[in-house]
Amino acid sequence: MVLKFASNLSFMFTEAPNIVDRYQLAKQAGFKAVESGFPFGFSVQQVAEAKKKANVDQILLNVFTGDVTKGELGFAAIPGEEENFKKSIEKTIEYAKSLDCKMIHVMSGKVETPTAANDVAYENNLLYAVEKCKKEDIVVVIEPINNYSVPNYYMNNFQKGFNLVKKINSSHLKLQLDIFHLQHCCGNITKSVQEFLPYVGHIQIAQVPDRHEPDTSGEIDYKYVLSLLETAGYAGYIGLEYRPKSSTTEGLNWIKKYGYSL
Repeated sequence: MVLKFASNLSFMFTEAPNIVDRYQLAKQAGFKAVESGFPFGFSVQQVAEAKKKANVDQILLNVFTGDVTKGELGFAAIPGEEENFKKSIEKTIEYAKSLDCKMIHVMSGKVETPTAANDVAYENNLLYAVEKCKKEDIVVVIEPINNYSVPNYYMNNFQKGFNLVKKINSSHLKLQLDIFHLQHCCGNITKSVQEFLPYVGHIQIAQVPDRHEPDTSGEIDYKYVLSLLETAGYAGYIGLEYRPKSSTTEGLNWIKKYGYSL
């Protein structure tokens, strides 16, 4: 099994100030596929044109999260925000369709003291998103995010996310497995990958704790982790959601060093 890598345009190629210009930089670096956060400030037409011009595939798009300047990171787990959640799904589907993107990462939002009401809102909103996305043949993914990177993020527990994906039991709802967050949240990477992988829709990587390239100094032996994914038969893209330590292009040397290619 040959692993495939996708550039995360929200983290990489920040040599260009805006996300639409990064499509071309990713293509020039050799990427065939990209992923990104929601392209705030750009129209559907602008983003679609940038993607088309670069001739790359968009394999993942984060949901419209609300006003990021106010710290909003989605509405899924927030009671009373159901209408904003529905609007965010509709808006994101519009962008995803224009990009021919078949996967949307639905973010939960931040909650200081989660209660049963948050659990109910989250599950109900996910069911709504899955039904909407199913009609467009789009897969919804949910990603547990560690408390160090995003304090008070509701979906911060891998077992909880895993259990909910199994409970809803839809081919259009999967777990997003970011190894960076997995190490922060619970470690035990080998056993976790083996347990979660049948329910995983997308994987991302970055070194811990500084979120740089996989071959930089840190807690994770990515040569081993990547071989683990390869042996397990993971066929999807691996999103490179890391902050380059120096320039993005220089930092890509790790791919060849580890025996892979773009």
